[in-house]
Amino acid sequence: MAISRPMLLVFLLLILVMTSQFEWRQQFVDLDMTPSVTPKQQQISRREEAVKEKIILSQEKNIQRLKELVQNLQQQLWQCKGNNKQQILED
Repeated sequence: MAISRPMLLVFLLLILVMTSQFEWRQQFVDLDMTPSVTPKQQQISRREEAVKEKIILSQEKNIQRLKELVQNLQQQLWQCKGNNKQQILED
């Protein structure tokens, strides 16, 4: 039993989306800014948070792009099904 190419792509994209969701479900710990924390440590901490935010935004953009690809593939699949039904009716 062979899987059609569009269905395989949809399946792989869904797996990719699900695994990327698990990857980013880390718990974020609030940093306690006590007087013992040096300004350099605060700066490093702010940079780390900024990098995390950029990564999350990038992942969200990738997920949105994957959703659009999945929708496109679903539309193509419906068109193929419609074409197949039409060919069957014409034969």
